[in-house]
Amino acid sequence: MRESGYLLSGPRVAIRHLEAEDADEYTACVRASQELHHPWISLPRTREDFTAYLQRFDGLGRKGFVICERDSGRLAAGVAINGIEYGAFRSGSLGYGAFAHAAGRGLMTEGLGLVVRHAFDALALHRLEANVQPGNEPSRRLVRRLGFRLEGLSPDFLFINGAWRDHERWAVTTEMLAGTGGAAARTGRAGADPAKRDEARPDDAIPDDAGPDHTTRAAAAGDGTGRDGAGRGDTAQSAAG
Repeated sequence: MRESGYLLSGPRVAIRHLEAEDADEYTACVRASQELHHPWISLPRTREDFTAYLQRFDGLGRKGFVICERDSGRLAAGVAINGIEYGAFRSGSLGYGAFAHAAGRGLMTEGLGLVVRHAFDALALHRLEANVQPGNEPSRRLVRRLGFRLEGLSPDFLFINGAWRDHERWAVTTEMLAGTGGAAARTGRAGADPAKRDEARPDDAIPDDAGPDHTTRAAAAGDGTGRDGAGRGDTAQSAAG
């Protein structure tokens, strides 16, 4: 069981940054999850695509994560926070995609909740947005469980699988999370040294799961990802699983 490198951990899963060494396992999981992901998202299936995807997370504006099963270290899902902006905005867009072997076990709810906590604590964000296609009911249930609120519909929001797709815009803020007691507010313990948390803060500063979903302003791993996609596709895509 891998403990080093985890940012936060819960009873069954932990989160850490996406790494170059994940290429083979990540792409194999994506290839095995095509039925789950289609038509909501498109993630990197080859080492070449994975390398290009990983390079998107070099700057402050995007962060890539994986959700891992604690007992085995096996990858359960990919997650990204895209379009991170500080100053008066302090917001980002959430994208995610569960892998088929982890779907339907509640791991995505626990793991995505940890990412939300990390975004609000270590990254000092105030608001997270997730954009979900109206027909992706598992992902809608997932974000609702995590305390997100439906803000509205964005017609023809993202170009996915050959067509412009409508997306619902879901969002959560630090105040909402503290007040609702949603899943994101209940999960997780720190896996990193609390003294190092400020390093990430710029001065200005479903069946229990859904399938892959991406969010807006960048791309991640699901029907709620970013505009250039986790692989390609949504801004805020998501596939819960």
